[in-house]
Amino acid sequence: MPTLDAPEDRRRKFKYCGKDASLRRQQRMAVSLELRKAKKDEQTLKRRNITSFCLDTPEKPAKGVAVSLNLGEIIKGVNSSDPVLCFQATQTARKMLSQEKNPPLKLVIEAGLIPRMVEFLKSSLYPCLQFEAAWALTNIASGTSEQTRAVVEGGAIQPLIELLSSSNVAVCEQAVWALGNIAGDGPEFRDSVISNNAIPHLLALISPTLPITFLRNITWTLSNLCRNKNPYPCDSAVKQLLPALLHLLQHQDSEILSDACWALSYLTDGCNKRIGQVVDTGVLPRLVVLMTSSELNVLTPSLRTVGNIVTGTDEQTQVAIDAGVLNVLPQLLQHNKPSIQKEAAWALSNVAAGPCHHIQQLLAYDVLPPLVAVLKNGEFKVQKEAVWMVANFATGATMDQLIQLVHSGVLEPMVNLLTAPDVKIVLIILDVISCILQAAEKLSEKESLCLLIEELGGIDRIEALQLHENRQIGRAALNIIEKHFGEEEDESLTLLSQVLDQDYEFIDYECLAKK
Repeated sequence: MPTLDAPEDRRRKFKYCGKDASLRRQQRMAVSLELRKAKKDEQTLKRRNITSFCLDTPEKPAKGVAVSLNLGEIIKGVNSSDPVLCFQATQTARKMLSQEKNPPLKLVIEAGLIPRMVEFLKSSLYPCLQFEAAWALTNIASGTSEQTRAVVEGGAIQPLIELLSSSNVAVCEQAVWALGNIAGDGPEFRDSVISNNAIPHLLALISPTLPITFLRNITWTLSNLCRNKNPYPCDSAVKQLLPALLHLLQHQDSEILSDACWALSYLTDGCNKRIGQVVDTGVLPRLVVLMTSSELNVLTPSLRTVGNIVTGTDEQTQVAIDAGVLNVLPQLLQHNKPSIQKEAAWALSNVAAGPCHHIQQLLAYDVLPPLVAVLKNGEFKVQKEAVWMVANFATGATMDQLIQLVHSGVLEPMVNLLTAPDVKIVLIILDVISCILQAAEKLSEKESLCLLIEELGGIDRIEALQLHENRQIGRAALNIIEKHFGEEEDESLTLLSQVLDQDYEFIDYECLAKK
């Protein structure tokens, strides 16, 4: 069947759509930023340890004797040459830093305790002291970037990495936690942890006999080593991490699965090369399974990762389709959580932005009924993503595919959304309506389509938009009325056209790209 042959310049201007697939692929990532901002707190960047370990905590000196010290005594004790006093002072400081509300991180830093605590990390003869020092530094590093910097500049990274080889499980786990907080601060400290060769030591800890809490901490720390871009983690680090993440994705624990999926979502949040590294591991079938999880903490990052992957090349998107993502995404459009519906619609809109054979596969998996349902009844944030999907579909579809889109009933909710308080969405809907009318004209079905739009109240809404305060909307609405619904242009329409032409800039869909 012939493809819809809209003018090439208009196709280039329309977000995600048109014949220039390479240009469209470059533009497709813009919407993910909005999703990323909305979800940035979904996975914790840093964690503070406010409870004691229940496993193999080192034996403490003066067992059973409660010690209470003020700040001056803590400073004196930390600087003592007596390991017992050092332990008591460090433990007291750690307890202060572990209180749930308003821990005195700044006070401890300003007291100059970090350099001594870093020294205590090296006290291999006193694992109890190493443990308390690592715990205190973990909680300081859980604070602001400035507070994390104080830990890094105090020289903590290398001693903490050395503790990953400690024979004491509690000491080792606390070091993992501290490194996770440091890496989670941002790309600078993440790369400092990587450049100090932390990854091989972390990966060496993974074993079937490891306590589940420990493995959770390792997985979370690995995810922070994948996190952030500008710059991304280096290629060598990614190559080290991917096999371990693939292994962790086979686990049954939801926290481990969640953090492993988040790690992959960070690694796929970028260029096609990064996406390709993940796709080439063969992970997609497992991600599709995880997208069916009833646990939101697993479903969300697995869906995010797949959504990122289908922003890649046509070939990468096809691998995702072959792995079965279209078995699951239409179901997720009907999920009871609007946040999941939104991400599913975003992922599907990226599939629809591909070539017409990808659009055909959307039809084969019966995606249109749930799409129409969310356009009618979904929350507005979900409806917006669904509008993008219709726009991508309409602009890249063959005539046959476009006919199926119209027959699905999509026009009714699209027409109703013309009253939405969102300039960008209204402009896109007007463009879709114009696109469909042009196709109907070629098929000699324009009269029938015009009658349908009129029955749906579309003409009244489009006519009203001619007087919209936004000039782009006014001009787009006027163009539709003049070209498709106006037998003759009366005097008032001519006057309106002249008013809209004053200081008017033609619509530029590049300017409408999601931020």
